[in-house]
Amino acid sequence: SNIMEFLKKIDWKSLLFNLFMPIALSFIVTMLIGDYSDFYNSLNKPINVPGSLFGIVWSVLYLLMGLSSYIVFEKNTTESKNAYYLYWISLFVNILWPVFFFGFKLILFSSIWLLLLIVLVIFVMKKYKRINNLSFYLLIPYLVWNLFALYLNVSIYILNS
Repeated sequence: SNIMEFLKKIDWKSLLFNLFMPIALSFIVTMLIGDYSDFYNSLNKPINVPGSLFGIVWSVLYLLMGLSSYIVFEKNTTESKNAYYLYWISLFVNILWPVFFFGFKLILFSSIWLLLLIVLVIFVMKKYKRINNLSFYLLIPYLVWNLFALYLNVSIYILNS
């Protein structure tokens, strides 16, 4: 059947690598930073988002990002390789945000860093759109969440200055 043909075409190692690498990197950074709940709870916030929600949302976003990047990677063209490389740069920028915010407590710098991430995500999305529409659409929640994170980050900076 068509489903079996589709499943045979999947490079499972590549798919699993792309799905779980963002989660693994995030987990490593979280372990390095340690428990930051006291710091986060001590901050004045515009809205109180439960800490547990962040883990759930990021897990879903990382899976969507991984699937999106897998689709692009599998195209195996110069354009897709460049887009995939830019995605990894954006992922690196993403992974460093909690280090700056929670680890070093650099709230203003973290806002600027998030702005850089948002610009990179938009560039990745533009490149992905030229390669595969689905890979573009899968990144929309990631962009929206980062815009929300920027709102939170800037608001926290203002409310705690």
